[in-house]
Amino acid sequence: MKHVILLILFVSMLCSISFSQSSIDCDGYVVNVPAYLWPNDMLASSSTMNPNSWMDVTRVRLRPIMNLSVTGFIALEYEVAATYQSRMSALLDPSSADRRQLVNLRWDIVKNDRWNVAHSIDRFYYRQQIGTFDISAGRQRVAWGSGRIWNPTDLFNPLNPTTFSKIEKDGIDAAILKLTLGTLSDVTLVHNPQHDNPSNYACRMRTNWSEFDFVGIGGYFDQRVILGGDVAGNVFDAGVRTEMILSIKKDSPSERFVKAVIGADYQWTGELYTLVEYHHNGEGETNPAKYNVSRLVSGEVLNVGVDYLAVGASYLVHPLVTTSVTCTENLNDGSIFVAVSGVYVPSDEISVTLGGHVFTGDQLDEYWYYSSSCYAKLEMFF
Repeated sequence: MKHVILLILFVSMLCSISFSQSSIDCDGYVVNVPAYLWPNDMLASSSTMNPNSWMDVTRVRLRPIMNLSVTGFIALEYEVAATYQSRMSALLDPSSADRRQLVNLRWDIVKNDRWNVAHSIDRFYYRQQIGTFDISAGRQRVAWGSGRIWNPTDLFNPLNPTTFSKIEKDGIDAAILKLTLGTLSDVTLVHNPQHDNPSNYACRMRTNWSEFDFVGIGGYFDQRVILGGDVAGNVFDAGVRTEMILSIKKDSPSERFVKAVIGADYQWTGELYTLVEYHHNGEGETNPAKYNVSRLVSGEVLNVGVDYLAVGASYLVHPLVTTSVTCTENLNDGSIFVAVSGVYVPSDEISVTLGGHVFTGDQLDEYWYYSSSCYAKLEMFF
């Protein structure tokens, strides 16, 4: 952590100008998500889960920004979250795990079998532009990749596709240096220190040619060497994208795997949008008996199978109402995850969603472990 602190102090000294022009802006949101969940009959009968359970999640997030100058600011995102569960309501919590965080900035206020009220700092970083350099340090969001459902090149904190109660990805503790080479070209270096493990490092190079974005990445994550990249652009009127990584264990180069996605989307009319995406997860298994469910539960991995296909569509039924459906299948075991939703947006500040997640599969199949659900979501921004 000391090198991150030194970087913050160094940048602060470079940028201790125009502080008299400092100002503070603040926005945020409140989201409430009541949900009804039901596991499959076998899981319900063999565990302590209530087959008629429900939960309610309320999150309040404040996002103040202190503008220190025209080129530098400090950003903070503070959240209070309250969760109620009527007994154990789901075997798997699809929320992303708090990984890549060196310092624990989450504190429980109330914690018992049913209630958990906690507050946390999910973003707290300093960012400064110096010529063609952009420097930031602290807890911040790093989101890489071009896939719509999966992002193999997002090595920091990818969001689980089954999550419905979160809006944003968890922040990571990192120092980031970005060098702008042109209008659509840049190089980004990331240092993510770890508490009990070696630090993670990454380099991302991006450029554009003939309406296509080309990205190459390399790095060292969780004691593995990572090489990869992604390409995104348009073919006629359809959007196409692909991304891939090769992950090699540092001390055993023969232990390697590939993760990749390839997808396309198309806006058929002003109302109808469709997408399709294939995901290859070389870290997974084709045999359900070999699935590493413990890593799935802990949030270390998002999927345990090898091959997946997702198809989805959204339709604007009214200027204020959009409906959508996405069907994801584990092509190895045949289990399926279907997400449906309808969103009503009466104003820029309010959004109301009604949705449901349905999981089907045979015993020990991947999506057999999840609880199906129906939920409502009310979001208010300010």
